[in-house]
Amino acid sequence: MKQLPGRAARVRSKASSTDAGPSTHRSLERGLAVLELLAGTAGPVALTDAARRLGLHRSTAHHLMQTLVGLGWLRQEEETRSYALTARLHQLTERRWSAEQIGDLAQPYLERLTRETGEGSSVAVWTGGKVTIAAKREADGPVRVVQDVGAVRPIYCTAVGKALAAWLPRAEVVAALAREPMRPLTPKTITTPEAFESELRRIRNAGYALDDEEQFKGLRCIAMPVFCYTGEVVASMCVLGPRQRMTHQKLLAVRTPLAVLARELSEQLGFVRIPPSHRGENA
Repeated sequence: MKQLPGRAARVRSKASSTDAGPSTHRSLERGLAVLELLAGTAGPVALTDAARRLGLHRSTAHHLMQTLVGLGWLRQEEETRSYALTARLHQLTERRWSAEQIGDLAQPYLERLTRETGEGSSVAVWTGGKVTIAAKREADGPVRVVQDVGAVRPIYCTAVGKALAAWLPRAEVVAALAREPMRPLTPKTITTPEAFESELRRIRNAGYALDDEEQFKGLRCIAMPVFCYTGEVVASMCVLGPRQRMTHQKLLAVRTPLAVLARELSEQLGFVRIPPSHRGENA
């Protein structure tokens, strides 16, 4: 979200003509300054850094930020204890997250996901009618799958693409396939609309998508959707690795941490309700 320049200054001007006490004015000004700071910063901000940049005593900044956490405007990272905006400003302004913002929000979840599964992980977003990698965390060790942030993935033969397609409006999926015809990248690639529709039904019922060597030989991936405050799918989170490690047993084992972290990221984006089985069924 872009910074809102001058908002605190305007509030100070208005506050001078009200009947509230000076301390109330200062608290309001400082609270707005905290929101402006975080809105104009990529990623979470530590308390000490926020206090320094706002020119506040550390205890004053802590009180303000904890109050904003209690009111639902800020959240505090569990591991780093840093602060970041919640989805509330996006809900009020009906703004959408950019790929970069979702990537920044997703990174701590990917760190946890890779630590818990021992495999690489990534988050892809649906933007401009394309499936784009917004954040990644490669596995440790000599054998790993290398991904590039900003890379575009096919919607029809990747787990991240199919996890998005299963909950996107049908018209958007049809348009994407018109721009990107289904080509056989491996012997396992889905290449017909009928097979793809059947696969999307399976994904909606199961809650997850698989790529069993459909894009690249020797690569397996499992992905789940990420929703925002509107109930729309905006991203997908995945675990991926070489076939030798990503056995069918391991695919089953990683489903639980993947589901937990995809849900937590959805909640951070303001998602609070169960999505319809398929937004696009009547589109």
